[in-house]
Amino acid sequence: MMARRAAALLGRCALALLLAAPLAALAQNAGTAPAAKTAPLRFGILPLGGAFESRNDWEPLLADLSRAIGRPVSVLSVTSYEALEQAIQRDQVDMAFLSGKMALDAVTQRRMNVVAQVTRHDGLPGYRALLLTRKTGKRNTLKDLLAGPEHWRLARGENRSVSGFIVPQLQLFLPNHIAMETRFASEVVGTHQATALAVANGEADVATNNTADFERFKLQFPAEAERLQVIWESELIPHAQLVVRREYSPEFQKKVQAFLVDYARSKGPRGDAERAVLKSLHDLAGFVAADNSSLLPAAKLAYQLARQSAMTSQWVNEAARQARLQRIENAYAEQVAVLRNGAP
Repeated sequence: MMARRAAALLGRCALALLLAAPLAALAQNAGTAPAAKTAPLRFGILPLGGAFESRNDWEPLLADLSRAIGRPVSVLSVTSYEALEQAIQRDQVDMAFLSGKMALDAVTQRRMNVVAQVTRHDGLPGYRALLLTRKTGKRNTLKDLLAGPEHWRLARGENRSVSGFIVPQLQLFLPNHIAMETRFASEVVGTHQATALAVANGEADVATNNTADFERFKLQFPAEAERLQVIWESELIPHAQLVVRREYSPEFQKKVQAFLVDYARSKGPRGDAERAVLKSLHDLAGFVAADNSSLLPAAKLAYQLARQSAMTSQWVNEAARQARLQRIENAYAEQVAVLRNGAP
């Protein structure tokens, strides 16, 4: 099993390097400034499935975007949230599909603006985090999980993942005095697809996931999905956003926004083709215009998690705890001001 995991890890790393290489070459040749109209718009994708799969899913829409804005669009599809965050920090991403904390950091720290937010066919303003277990076996109920997490093997998302870590930690585990990083017998950290497969194949006992990705998983891995059940779901989490670097002119950002909002709205063959693209692209219904204020719920989630963690952690004295709580309050107030009033 360890050999298979090592081989899979090496494969994923090699694929990430292959996908990132053209972007690195572009950065060397063209620099980070987006002024040249012939320079590609560099698009970064959250690792919702495999890196290669995510790249293929987005390419038809990005080809249409390229034609609409009159310039090429290159793709960076990575295997981890950390890799995408590092690319954004190095100014190697001009536009990205992000959610929650990553979108929040991109806007408040990395000079990016929200231009659109995704919508889904169910009409709900968000999705839900899930916990998955196998239907059979001795570890498959929420009551048993909360009573003895140290006996369970956890498969979870990265710390930056809203539904894979932040929301389960905030809404379920910390209120029950369980820290996800330390209380379980072992853990596997990966994409939602990887965590579901880990439980389905008996390599973990419980996995974090979400409603949108689990529906996709059922279509891609029906036999494995049949072995799984949902034992917990969260409150609604706002949908992901698309962000663009502020260095691009307001006119260009509006052009990108108009393309996204109009996508798949027309009738006839063109609209049918675009709706088919969205169907394969995480079963999206389309996009709505949005601005930075759409990240206020994400800021509140991050604030609540930081505060909950401070309240349940061990401190040398109460003064240290109160100092940490005050820093959290100040940081949250600054974020809210930025999101409501525009760029800092």
